[in-house]
Amino acid sequence: MDFSLESYLNNKLKVLAADLPIFGKDFDPEIRPADERFGDFQANGILSYLGRRKENPRQGALQMLEVFKQNDTLFDVEVAGPGFLNFKLKDAGVLAWLKQFHTADSYKGHYQSIFSNKTVVIDYSSPNTAKRMHVGHLRSMVIGEALQRFIRFGGGNVIRDNHIGDWGTQFGILLMQIKATGYSFNEAPEQAIETLERLYQDGSALTKEDTHALETARQELVKLQKGDAENLELWKKINAISYQSFEVIYKRMDVTFDEVLGESFYRDKVNAVYEALQQHQLAVVDQGALVVFHPEHPRFCKQPFLVRKSDGASNYASTDLATILYRVQHFQADAIVYVTDCRQRDHFEQLFLTVKKWFQAESRPLPELYHVYFGTVLDANGKAIKTREGKPIQLQALLDEAVRRAHALICEKSPDLPEDEKLHVAEVVGIGSIKYADLSQERTGNYRFEWDKMINFDGNTAPYLLYAIARIYAILRKCDASDTVSGEGVLSFSTETERALGHKLLAFSMALTLSLRELKPHWLCRYLFELAGTFSTFYNADKVMTEDKNTRWVRLTLCKATLATLETGLSLLGLKTLQRM
Repeated sequence: MDFSLESYLNNKLKVLAADLPIFGKDFDPEIRPADERFGDFQANGILSYLGRRKENPRQGALQMLEVFKQNDTLFDVEVAGPGFLNFKLKDAGVLAWLKQFHTADSYKGHYQSIFSNKTVVIDYSSPNTAKRMHVGHLRSMVIGEALQRFIRFGGGNVIRDNHIGDWGTQFGILLMQIKATGYSFNEAPEQAIETLERLYQDGSALTKEDTHALETARQELVKLQKGDAENLELWKKINAISYQSFEVIYKRMDVTFDEVLGESFYRDKVNAVYEALQQHQLAVVDQGALVVFHPEHPRFCKQPFLVRKSDGASNYASTDLATILYRVQHFQADAIVYVTDCRQRDHFEQLFLTVKKWFQAESRPLPELYHVYFGTVLDANGKAIKTREGKPIQLQALLDEAVRRAHALICEKSPDLPEDEKLHVAEVVGIGSIKYADLSQERTGNYRFEWDKMINFDGNTAPYLLYAIARIYAILRKCDASDTVSGEGVLSFSTETERALGHKLLAFSMALTLSLRELKPHWLCRYLFELAGTFSTFYNADKVMTEDKNTRWVRLTLCKATLATLETGLSLLGLKTLQRM
């Protein structure tokens, strides 16, 4: 049996259709989750497929019904309407699935997705160097980390690339200030990045007031761009210190990258892009700048894609075009996923249009290109979340506050835990709460950051799910380890609550499929919350450690499968879990 029953049915119906003259080899059953009143799954493809072939869909559905009954014992099936098939999994089918899939290890390698066997480069986080990470950096990091885990779990070969902003005009100002103040970098990374940020702010203010300072900053930038040894050495120190400070956050958030190829990596690769776009007559010089027009597009026909500034300098478009070419050539990327905020939607739409035309002109295979955009984090009043001074809240401070609040909650709920364990639990709960609050939202919209709702054992929150996991561990600790009942011969559930939980567990792969199809983690969050609620109903109604061995096996297996699903699901979202709380 397949981990995904959707795939199991899809493949089975394709095989059966091959022996029925009314169908062809290109038949797609289009298996979808059904309205629970009618079953677990529905085959929608018969109606559309046979309709196109001028055949009777209901007659085809009846033929498929008969051969399916002869070849499968796990599902009850019936014809509905003009040619749909409804499938309801029998108890024996649910129990057969549970017997095979009730541990986290049993899930590994058994889920196939739209990214299976593809090389996928995912571009996320991407902070600018010489600045501390603030709340505005949260969503790209959290969403990107979850999606790369989804894609990897679904059989994709993932390359995580942190495309940092480590090149640009800001370095002229920063170099000027470092030299003017004699700054020597003799600080820990966390303090050094704060100093660099302050130096840039001071220098930026100075260049707005003093034309001489502005010219000095420009000259420092030109020297850097021409390879001046002193400026290059300072630039390397700035970036090294910056990334060390980023790593403190990444380690705490359990985020890791395979590549850190910033904008500077592509600075010698943009000229080839300019030449290619002009050679294929895709880019033209307009008012001194190099631009690409998309006359067929309703908006971009008058809004050109600027790929080189009028002063000859490169920009984000130049670098992003060079980056896609590099990823295709060097990594053999089949797909590239960008995780950025919604303000960059126009940029990526124009970028993808330009790449499509460019690659077609050169007969290059076009990778799948995805822009995973997200809304803004707002405060409880619906405004951009900032400090009292009107500045963005630093991410390290946000994490510290989450852990502090979680610690207070743990002290109240579990006062007997040793203090070192309280601190560990608080770190897991606090960081997990921030991640889950973000991921449980529909990513394309804004969301309100509300501490009281986020760090709470009630509702769709990380603490609620983490507590559900800890409770199942407590149940399993009470079990007799020598109880080796195999469940052989158990063909049915004894209660409706057992049955409901069994069917809910089967929906795990469907939640993953929907999350990956739309690249939206909130679908998985919603499923995990519903699963925890279904488990709670089951546990309150059915005693696990019963005298009847077969019933005990069913209920213990349901506990183990729920635990495996919750832990696997939260791990895919980037959350750590706990055995005690």
